[in-house]
Amino acid sequence: MRIISKKTKYCLRALYSLARHYGQGPQLVQRIADEEHIPKKFLELILLSAKAGGLVDSKPGRGGGYHLTKSPDQVTVGAVIRLMEGPLAPLPCASETAFRRCEECVDEKTCGTRLVMRRVRNATAEILDQTTLADVCNMVEAIREHQAEPDPMFFI
Repeated sequence: MRIISKKTKYCLRALYSLARHYGQGPQLVQRIADEEHIPKKFLELILLSAKAGGLVDSKPGRGGGYHLTKSPDQVTVGAVIRLMEGPLAPLPCASETAFRRCEECVDEKTCGTRLVMRRVRNATAEILDQTTLADVCNMVEAIREHQAEPDPMFFI
């Protein structure tokens, strides 16, 4: 299975920080880096990618920093992962947006592996595309308040 990169994990953490501070004005890169334990130089590059993808915007100068371009309840984890990693499918032949036939494939319509990987892709997309930054922040806050692991089905 494909694993998301450290860059994507850091991007998500930075966006969760911006979501928690949504509506409070631009946030300094240094504050986000400190709060989320992300190396500042790496975070700056990540935020530039997020800005190029339209997830964040920045304000230069005094009182400047980064902010989300949309409300945290309008930004899905799926959109962030796609921006940073590309298609969600574990195989190119299972992708909806970047389909590419496998070299060894005889017939993709009857390929059992492709059929299973399409189901994996669809289930993954369903979860990631229905989970927003606000949802994740709420899950984390609920765990902190209760100091316990949540029921995995609670947030579905």
